Amino acid sequence: MTLPFFVTEFILAIEKSLQDNSFAKISLGSYSGDEPGMKNIHIRKIKVKRQDKLSFTYRFKTRDIVKNYDFPDAFAMIEDALCDGFHSATLFTTQFDLVLEKKTLKTKAATVKEAPPSDHDRQKNRLISSEGKQYLYDLKITDDKGQVYKNTQDKFRQINKYIEILSCLIKNISPDQIKKIVDMGSGKGYLTFALYDYLLSQNINADVVGVEYRQDMVDLCNGMAEKNDFTHLSFSQGTINDYDCSEANILIALHACDTATDDAIAKGIEADAELIVVAPCCHKQIRREIEQNKTSNDLDFLLKYGTFLERQAEMVTDGLRALILEYCGYSTKVFEFISDAHTPKNVLIVATRTNKTRNNPQILEKIKAAKTYFGIGHHHLEKVL
Repeated sequence: MTLPFFVTEFILAIEKSLQDNSFAKISLGSYSGDEPGMKNIHIRKIKVKRQDKLSFTYRFKTRDIVKNYDFPDAFAMIEDALCDGFHSATLFTTQFDLVLEKKTLKTKAATVKEAPPSDHDRQKNRLISSEGKQYLYDLKITDDKGQVYKNTQDKFRQINKYIEILSCLIKNISPDQIKKIVDMGSGKGYLTFALYDYLLSQNINADVVGVEYRQDMVDLCNGMAEKNDFTHLSFSQGTINDYDCSEANILIALHACDTATDDAIAKGIEADAELIVVAPCCHKQIRREIEQNKTSNDLDFLLKYGTFLERQAEMVTDGLRALILEYCGYSTKVFEFISDAHTPKNVLIVATRTNKTRNNPQILEKIKAAKTYFGIGHHHLEKVL
């Protein structure tokens, strides 16, 4: 395929800027292609294992996807994008800006005076730093000098991504409304400790409780909380069903297995919590319902394959959870918690209490219709509510 002249010139300008080290970044926009939710693409130069690459951040309405390419592959991706959906692009260099719009190239004065660093692993501004944090050392995330171990880099990134998401949600709640936060299934407490650390930095004096079934984990975490002088952080032995959440303003449950996620959501709804945040794990209950009833529908060509049925069951389970939360007066969002390169269980459901009318009959009809379509007798969250 012969490329349009303006695309060829744009690619040549990129190549030249990379050669003379004047390259800063690229932005592709004005998208009108077939990819649902696509907004734009941002491209920067990075170094991975001492090799230069171009990192593409594909920005959608509800998520970002990052992919890294060698230069030749990156040029091909840019060519395809400009020929299929993207109608504007800007190459930023330290010498000039090259703007592609309406199939015309224009050179403008440089808006970037210095090329950004390309080190992929450069130090980032994180909400939770690794320096001077005794609890991170106790949890074996860092050494005694505050350096993150190589084998815990993913865990440290996950912790910071979690706090980044929660910080934005917490800022929408008046501090005087946050008295108690409950973390269901807290495990070893990585995220519970980090959340408490963040709250301290924001002068939010809430009680944070981690609920964990294993007594050895509870004892370990309570010991670390006392050692770090975290006076309003505690861990309690028990199950999600047994714990009294009646005073919880924020309820969190990350990777509670199968219907335990529903039990946690129900606890949050019953407490009238301002915020409910769950990362589901396993979706066995709804899959069993779909397999048992085997309702014939337009998705038969997909659901005859086990791997697709599993994925479908996950989406249906979490989609119904979101609908039920909306029926109970919550506004919901569902998005990726962190890249699946770090964890395969990476979907986060966020529910924020609103002043909307509860028990909306239209939402109830949607729930009923979805259950009928997939042959679902009941969703566990309905049962516990």
